[in-house]
Amino acid sequence: KEWLFTKTRFSSFISKSRKRSFSIDYKNNCFLKDDQPFQYISGSIHYSRIPQYYWKDRLLKMYMTGLNAVQVYVPWNFHEGAQGVYNFTGDRDLEHFLNLANQTGLLVILRPGPYICAEWEMGGLPAWLLQKPNIILRSADTDYLQAVSNWFAVLLPKIKPWLYINGGNIISVQVENEYGSYYACDYNYMRHLQTLFRFFLGEDTVLFTTDGNTDKEMTCGTLEGLYATVDFGTDTNISEAFKRQRRFEPRGPLVNSEFYTGWLDHWGDQHARVTTEKVSKVLGEMLTMGANVNMYMFEGGTNFGYWNGKDNFVTSYDYDAPLSEAGDPTEKLLAIRDVIKQFRDIPAGPMPPATPKFAYGFVTLKKVKSFFYALLSTLSPMGPVQSHYPLTFEEMKQYYGYMLYRTTLPRDLSEPTPLISPLNGVHDRAYVSVNGVYQGLLQRDTALVMNVTGHQGDTVDILVENMGRVNFGSKINDYKGLLSNLILGKDVLTDWKIYSLDIDGAITGGWPHSARKQSNPPMKKELSFGPNLYMGTFPPNGLSWDTFLKLNEWTKGQVWINGMNLGRYWPARGPQQTLYVPGPLLSSNQPNNITVLELEGAPAHLRVLFMDRPQLNATTDKS
Repeated sequence: KEWLFTKTRFSSFISKSRKRSFSIDYKNNCFLKDDQPFQYISGSIHYSRIPQYYWKDRLLKMYMTGLNAVQVYVPWNFHEGAQGVYNFTGDRDLEHFLNLANQTGLLVILRPGPYICAEWEMGGLPAWLLQKPNIILRSADTDYLQAVSNWFAVLLPKIKPWLYINGGNIISVQVENEYGSYYACDYNYMRHLQTLFRFFLGEDTVLFTTDGNTDKEMTCGTLEGLYATVDFGTDTNISEAFKRQRRFEPRGPLVNSEFYTGWLDHWGDQHARVTTEKVSKVLGEMLTMGANVNMYMFEGGTNFGYWNGKDNFVTSYDYDAPLSEAGDPTEKLLAIRDVIKQFRDIPAGPMPPATPKFAYGFVTLKKVKSFFYALLSTLSPMGPVQSHYPLTFEEMKQYYGYMLYRTTLPRDLSEPTPLISPLNGVHDRAYVSVNGVYQGLLQRDTALVMNVTGHQGDTVDILVENMGRVNFGSKINDYKGLLSNLILGKDVLTDWKIYSLDIDGAITGGWPHSARKQSNPPMKKELSFGPNLYMGTFPPNGLSWDTFLKLNEWTKGQVWINGMNLGRYWPARGPQQTLYVPGPLLSSNQPNNITVLELEGAPAHLRVLFMDRPQLNATTDKS
């Protein structure tokens, strides 16, 4: 690999010159880099939310803004999707990312968790942990500690050569993440993590913690031997926040590990914004105090696929950050660069431009065969698992996406009869059909009852959508699927056939476009309700530029372009109206395939629109 040669040559040069060092100067309240006082001005970037093709572009823009460091999370579940199976290739090539940062001239503040929050699925913890039904996550629970130890035994040896003191660019490493906000407050767990980090990374590595700006959070999240830092945004009294850090670290550098340049978006809310004026003002004040600041986020990126945390985080992680979701410089970035100029020399030369965008226009899709009946042999080739009572996603060892639960009506229902989830056991949305006719929706917390009609023996299909696991707080043991029985009138529904649906695998393999010669003649355009698949293509035009997909009058679902899962759309709820489509995903000389899984209702026109700009701030119906 290119990075291996670069790394070896770089390390050899360092060993022949002087020994590098990075440490804390408690006497003079600063960091020391090679024995000289050092102040970092950093920005957060998540390689897991940006296509590898664009990593260098984003890092260069951060460097040209005047940053001297970047802060990086490592999502455990991004690399160990199945227990003991690790992936550090392609968009998951962490060492390639570190090398690009190094080549660009950026130091790295690494946050390897094991928990990261980050509005990421289950806070970065892998869902397979939940196969232990009584596991206590983020604690000294033996099953959890064993899994963490196994993961760190793989990850941390990869990290060690990239430490600054070893010739790399990682200057500090965070232990856990905002642990003080978690109910467990388990110091034995934190000590175990500290021992692991010291064992794999050595005694000279600067280890630190980050916690919210309250006494409780700082008390439970800090540990002797780990440097305590704080995080806060533009509406916080800076002096009071750093006084709180001083109560836990009387000496040493002031550090705001997460200075919020924006905020996250939820379905049904307005697009979050933090003004440029506020960000610039508070950043300047902190730097004047000599504080070390990391801006969270500097570029947010995208929750591609199923990676959004919780069940109400939107697909875009734009965050109103200095670099947009598509990596374009904003007015906020230019204002931040003007602030940084007052404190350090910034690189000469122009800021790299925005990546080119193109409006490819309208594409009309066509409906694929009945979702529930004709497609199961393709989407669930192993067939169903039969169970008297429902099984969860975790019990089925399908951790993301969708599963189908099938049973039959136990009796005739000539009048509308309530189908009830009495224990709020639908996680997260269940789309109910009888004999292929859509009947309605059950939804976690908000829609626990709906009515059903039909005849004894009719097939009941319930497609359950996992909307993303809770990533923060005490409820991160977030099981998915039908967690408890459904009651239909007086009857408990039993005798289920449960299908794991590998929709992503089928589409990555070319389906449904590869099977179009065998498909039915085009259906006439009409309103269609309930879960259905739609497909289309748009011809190449010689360009593979970024674009934004708008699904006007579509309701809710998932989109794939050329086999890649772009994420969830929900324009009926808002605020996000477009999905970011990275240019490298598109072919400039071959037809581009679009597949849409619409869950509730497609418009009669079946059109989608590719635009040259995003729409992230339109909120419509919140129902």
